[in-house]
Amino acid sequence: MIACSRGAGRRGCWERTDSAISGASLGALPSVVVEEADKNKLAHELSKRVPSPVGNCSIWASLLERLWEAMMWSLKVWCISTIFATAAVMFPSGIGAGRSPLITMPVSRAYPVGGSEPPSSFFEAGEAGVELSALPAFREAPAYRNGRECASSGRRNHSESVCDENAVHVTMTLDAFYLRGSMAAIFSILKHSECPENVIFHFLVSYRDAELESLVHSTFPFLRFKLYHFDETKVKGRISSSVRSALEQPLNYARNYLADLLEPCVKRVIYLDSDLVVVDDIAKLWSISLGEHSVGAPVYCHANFTKYFTTAFWSDPALASTFDGRSPCYFNTGVMVMDLVKWRRHKYTQIIEAWMEIQKEQKRIYELGSLPPFLLVFAGAVQPIEHRWNQHGLGGDNLHGRCRPLHPGPVSLLHWSGKGKPWLRLDSRTPCPLDSLWAPYDLFFSSIAFS
Repeated sequence: MIACSRGAGRRGCWERTDSAISGASLGALPSVVVEEADKNKLAHELSKRVPSPVGNCSIWASLLERLWEAMMWSLKVWCISTIFATAAVMFPSGIGAGRSPLITMPVSRAYPVGGSEPPSSFFEAGEAGVELSALPAFREAPAYRNGRECASSGRRNHSESVCDENAVHVTMTLDAFYLRGSMAAIFSILKHSECPENVIFHFLVSYRDAELESLVHSTFPFLRFKLYHFDETKVKGRISSSVRSALEQPLNYARNYLADLLEPCVKRVIYLDSDLVVVDDIAKLWSISLGEHSVGAPVYCHANFTKYFTTAFWSDPALASTFDGRSPCYFNTGVMVMDLVKWRRHKYTQIIEAWMEIQKEQKRIYELGSLPPFLLVFAGAVQPIEHRWNQHGLGGDNLHGRCRPLHPGPVSLLHWSGKGKPWLRLDSRTPCPLDSLWAPYDLFFSSIAFS
C-alpha cells in the first residue's frame, strides 16, 4: 500500500510494509514461565495447607485455581516460543526476498556469579554491568519515501556513499542496552521528515558491529546508514567515576571523536542521544546557521552554572579563569549541531581530552561524566538554538526518577534525559504522562507479541 504521510502531497510518501502502528501505550506483559520445580513446590504447599481432603472447599478451589492459571501461563509461553522458532526455520532469510531476519533470537541474560539481584528490566542491564547474549527483536518499520519536491538523485540505500550534498547527516551511538530508544528515535525522524531518503545516519558502535548492522537493516530495510567502530581504549584511561555508572560508559564519549571518525566530506552533523523522539522535520534543525561557532544547541542561562563543577575547580584561580571573557550557560549535549570543519581546525578533540586528563590525574573538578568537558570548551561559545529542539529532562534527575512537564513553548523534540526512560516506565506499568508521546514510536517486538 502506497500513501503520502500527512496528506497534501507535500510530505514524503511511504510504503506500508507491516501492520499499522498503534498510538496506544504498548507495554510488554510479563513473560511468566512456571518450571516443573515451581509446580511441585505449589503442590507441596497445597498439601501442607490442606492436610485433609475433608476441609474448607473454598481453600481447595482457590489453590486449584492458582495451579490451573500457572499451567495456562506455561502453555501460552510454550506456544509463542514454538511459533517463533518455527518462523525462524521457515524464513531463514527473513520475511521477503533479500531482507535480513525479522525475528531474532529471544533475549537471554547472564548475571555475574554472586552478584546483586538481576535488574527488573532488560534495559536496566546497562547500569548493572550485565552482558547480553542476544539482541532484542524489533518490528520492521514503514518505508518512508521522498516527495517530488525533494532535491535528490532518486532512491538510495544504506550502502551508497555518504558524500551527498543534499544529505542531512545524523549521528547516534548504538548500544545494546539502549537499542529500544535508538530505534524509536530513528523511526520518529523518518516519520516526520519532508525528505526522509535524504537523511543519512552515522552510527557509532564499540562492539557487536555486524549484529547491530544486521538488526538496523532488518528494522529499516531502506535506511541510508553507515556504522563506525569506536575504539573504547581511546577514552577508558581518561574516564573518571560519575554520579551514575551509565555516564561512565566509553561510548558516551564517542561524540568527542566525530571529526576523526566520519569522512572529511561530512562537514556538518546533528548529534542525537538515544532517549528522544523528533516530532518535526529534522531538516529544519539541519539548516540552522551556526555563524562563527562550532556547536549549536539550546542554551539555558537561568540554570546555576556553577553547580556543574566542584569547589576544587572554582577555588583554583587558574581553572576558574577558563570562563573569563565568556558568558557561560548550560546546554545539553544530547542534541547538538556540529560544524566538523571548524572542529578539526581548532583541534577540539585534543582540548577535551586535556580537560579529562586534569580530572583523572590532577584533581576532581566535576561529577557528571561527559558533559562538563563540553561545557569547559564551549559554554559561552555556543550558537543558541530554539528550546523547541530539546525539551530535555523528561527522565527526571540523576538521583531520583520523577515525572516532569514540558517546558513552555512549542515542541519539536522530546528528550528523556535523566535516569527515567519511557520504555522502562511503560513496561513496569508506572509511566509518566509524557511517556505516552514516546510509545507510538516503539518498535520493540514483544510490545505486540504479548499484547
